[in-house]
Amino acid sequence: MSDKIKIIGGKQLKGEVKISGAKNAVLKLMAAALLAKGETKIYNVPELTDVTIMLNVIEQLGVKTSYDKQEKSITINADNITNIRASYELVSRMRASFIILGALVGRCKEAIVAMPGGCAIGERKVDFHIKGLESLGTSIKIENGYVHAKAKKLIGSDIYLDIPSVGATENIMLAAVLAEGSTRIQNAAQEPEILDLANFLNAMGAEIIGAGTSEIVINGVKQENLKSIEYTTIPDRIEAGTYMAAFIATKGKGIIRNIFPNHLTFYTSKLTKMGADIKLIEPTTLEVSCKRRLEAVNIITQPYPGFPTDLQSMAMALATTADGVSIITESLYENRFMQVPELRKMGADIHQERNHALIKGVKSLTGANLKASDLRAGASLVIAALIAEGESLIDNIFHIDRGYELLESKFRMIGADIVRISENDNSVINQDKGSLSESQL
Repeated sequence: MSDKIKIIGGKQLKGEVKISGAKNAVLKLMAAALLAKGETKIYNVPELTDVTIMLNVIEQLGVKTSYDKQEKSITINADNITNIRASYELVSRMRASFIILGALVGRCKEAIVAMPGGCAIGERKVDFHIKGLESLGTSIKIENGYVHAKAKKLIGSDIYLDIPSVGATENIMLAAVLAEGSTRIQNAAQEPEILDLANFLNAMGAEIIGAGTSEIVINGVKQENLKSIEYTTIPDRIEAGTYMAAFIATKGKGIIRNIFPNHLTFYTSKLTKMGADIKLIEPTTLEVSCKRRLEAVNIITQPYPGFPTDLQSMAMALATTADGVSIITESLYENRFMQVPELRKMGADIHQERNHALIKGVKSLTGANLKASDLRAGASLVIAALIAEGESLIDNIFHIDRGYELLESKFRMIGADIVRISENDNSVINQDKGSLSESQL
């Protein structure tokens, strides 16, 4: 059973939004905290169901955690790890929890972690993760849906990734921190979340050079060299990009705070080309507005620093009412156009052929009953509903809850007509559904 979101479109958004901590960064920092004994504290932690799941995974290992809702912080005490098994029931709910594999191999030299399974947006194999860990001296068997990894000791190695996989880069980094000698990852992922993880590990006492580039070197250290720390997560660039799209789509004007603009350079350039006005008014603050009808644009998603695949669906929502024909090519995931049938229900003119989508801008969209198929597709439906004429009802919003903190509250503060409706009794929920409750933790 899932709650729904009801949106009455046509409202011009105005005001300020503060961006939360990056989901895709904090989940990896939580796993990295397992490498050091003692109590590590992470700040700027968003209230999301994915964070709750990751906490449950960590607690299953015998690690103590606590969450301070007011402070937006998580404390992880990894003095003792009493269990090396991450269950299917948890790992299957969130693919990112597979990152626990590298952390356990590094700290305990053994791990039993469920295979993450399929993904709604397309196939994401773990071959690169496994080959990377094997290069460090880990013996790996896959049995009964679990990856069983074991090493007498880890030895640094040169590892080349056929594709710059974010997850594989992170898993190898975590394991290599406590390996003997140096590890070099070539064709490494360059996402800001990789750099944030390296900064976190270096603060703990690791020696990592080159994070944020295509070649990362990890000089192994001993367990006693690692210490618990306090660390603040970077802002969520995908959440920031979503609110930028919302202001632009509704021809509004907004201030977006707690944003690292250099994380969104390629995305910002495309929005500007479409007709948006984006100004840097402070080092971590953007002013975003749009006074005219948008123009068509061509987009090809690429690994960072290229156009982010996680913002492709938001760009498509903008293109549905832009002048001309936009072409979007999704080069990373084969099922990343799952928002297309839902946008068509609203009157969008979209022709899809494999990984290419041609979007002919229409005068306006109309409200409809919609279903979110995944996190980012769901967010794009919110953008589309905000500009549509009439009422839209979005189902399966548990997908959206995975990555957007207090979504309804933030949108209401900038003028959106948006409410959450309980699936159980069709009543309107006035406050956003919190993901991290005291009872859960």
